[in-house]
Amino acid sequence: MSLKIIPAEATDIEMLVVFMRDFYEHEALSFDESSARQALQQLIENHFFGRVFLFELADEKIGYTVLTFGFSLEFHGRDAFVDELYIVTGHRGRGIGKQALEFLADVCRTEGIAALHLEVERANTIAQEVYRKQGFKDHDRYLLTRWLAS
Repeated sequence: MSLKIIPAEATDIEMLVVFMRDFYEHEALSFDESSARQALQQLIENHFFGRVFLFELADEKIGYTVLTFGFSLEFHGRDAFVDELYIVTGHRGRGIGKQALEFLADVCRTEGIAALHLEVERANTIAQEVYRKQGFKDHDRYLLTRWLAS
């Protein structure tokens, strides 16, 4: 069986929200379903911001990934961020993440994007090793965030 990576559509939002809830719980992140739905809708409807893809194996949806677009002088123009990459528990450790990252790199090349970024929890050394093998480098920096909405 081969993995299919397909663009998500508005009709996939319900499934994506279920995947997101599980992903956020696994990562101990706060999850606001209403905000998630709005953000997914906006991202799926406007490819200026990025893309959402579903992973399918034997006609079963087994995860998703989100690629968002930005711009950076340091990284020589358009760049992208692997905002989320989630695979259901029973399918992890089978190379699906690696295939997804290669797929996203190809999407970026097609879009003329110079650099692809992602973030990983400091304690998740297994994922860090996978990402390093895919060519990602640690910049020894902290990602700092300031929420602007109330």
